[in-house]
Amino acid sequence: MLLLSYNLKSLLIRWKSAVLAIFGVGLVVAVFVGLLAMASGFQMALSETGSSQNAIVLQQGAQSELSSSFPKEAGDRVTDDPRIAHGADGQPLVSSELVTIVALPRRSDNELSNITVRGVTPAAFNVRPDIRIVTGRNLKPGLFEIVVGKSVRDRIRGLDVGRQVRLMKNGFEVVGVMDTDGSAFDSEIWGDFDAMASAFNRAGSENSLTVRLADPNVVAAFDRDLGADPQFHLELKPERQYYEDQAGPLSKFLRGLASFVSVVMGVGAVFGAMNTMNAVVAARSREVGTLRVLGFSRVIILVGFVFEGVMLALAGGAIGCLLSLLINGLQATTTANRGEIAFAFHVTAMDLSYGLLFAVIMGIVGSLLPAFRAARMPIVASLREA
Repeated sequence: MLLLSYNLKSLLIRWKSAVLAIFGVGLVVAVFVGLLAMASGFQMALSETGSSQNAIVLQQGAQSELSSSFPKEAGDRVTDDPRIAHGADGQPLVSSELVTIVALPRRSDNELSNITVRGVTPAAFNVRPDIRIVTGRNLKPGLFEIVVGKSVRDRIRGLDVGRQVRLMKNGFEVVGVMDTDGSAFDSEIWGDFDAMASAFNRAGSENSLTVRLADPNVVAAFDRDLGADPQFHLELKPERQYYEDQAGPLSKFLRGLASFVSVVMGVGAVFGAMNTMNAVVAARSREVGTLRVLGFSRVIILVGFVFEGVMLALAGGAIGCLLSLLINGLQATTTANRGEIAFAFHVTAMDLSYGLLFAVIMGIVGSLLPAFRAARMPIVASLREA
């Protein structure tokens, strides 16, 4: 404890070099946690899309709704299955949906962005009761009307209530804005199923079915039965799992990018910490000799200097984590096998713990060689140095 107390006091005495090392580590940790927060935010936006009581039916082998297509007859057969839940009106809770991508201009720079357009029936709002119309009204069946997600309304030009939007060769009136609590649906445009089928020449087919199950535990058996049908090759997935799978590749890429960028930057921070600790060892050679005379072993000396490096790194890591909190909630957009999705950076406790762990690793690596140098310093030579 005496040696550790001495190491801490020495950091305060040499505060200028310590501040530089702390700043370098803090910058690396801030970037590292920031990139992890981007991945976490994107993952959360998609994983919170949908309901645990819902499942989605796709063409067998399709990676997304966009690559899935099956005839309406196949969807009708699924709708008649007794495992589907029914609403208060006795109708099955099944939403037949068409999904496509359109290019619309952004408000910020008028550049085109790919936006997901979804054709739905009134059942879509029964299957997803959490979706709320916050401005205007809901669309009416059979009419060329659309409701838009709150996020896409804010980003895309011409999606205010009352405006007309050209989708393919048809004009659609924006009649409402929906709020889906930050899910992927906030970045979509919804229109009537039949109107969208007419506008996009998709009559007689569907991209997906979203169904409310009477018992969510029947997913595996239901999926097996659909796959065994020789006429219509369909598969069924839990809705949340489907959206989590959509997030997977990009989320992994972002986390890999975070690791790569941080390692590259971390090398510079490690050399900075190493230079600082080398300077500390050189300036305290006589003190090291004195400690050896007092009976402190080489191992204790080594541990003491590594402890100093770790304390520097932890201070930098804490500052970096605090800096990363400034971007918590920052809005961004990206794509994932679909149109543009808006999401918010989300700094999680796990991201912060990874940042601190990375700081500790940098501290150990940066101080280990100078600590070995201090521990191996001959006692007589140390005491002779001025």
